[in-house]
Amino acid sequence: MRDELLNETMFRNLAHARVVIAAWAADYNTERPHSALDYPTPADYARTLTTAIARPATRDESSTRRAIALPAPIGVNTNLAPVAAG
Repeated sequence: MRDELLNETMFRNLAHARVVIAAWAADYNTERPHSALDYPTPADYARTLTTAIARPATRDESSTRRAIALPAPIGVNTNLAPVAAG
């Protein structure tokens, strides 16, 4: 924002600054592709999320919770050794 707007724009007054900044923020948040989203616009990305959430689950999917972490590989000791207190 600083490089693209604030350093390049001469604001006449506070009201003018608010209008210009609001227009820039609206453009940035809806129309510009973002690298963090793999280059779609935020509006397009939000539309894909809404579509993915709204579609019914396929036969292979279920509503059960999935594991957060993968199980330990075979051969990895998952038994914890007891620790003596005191």
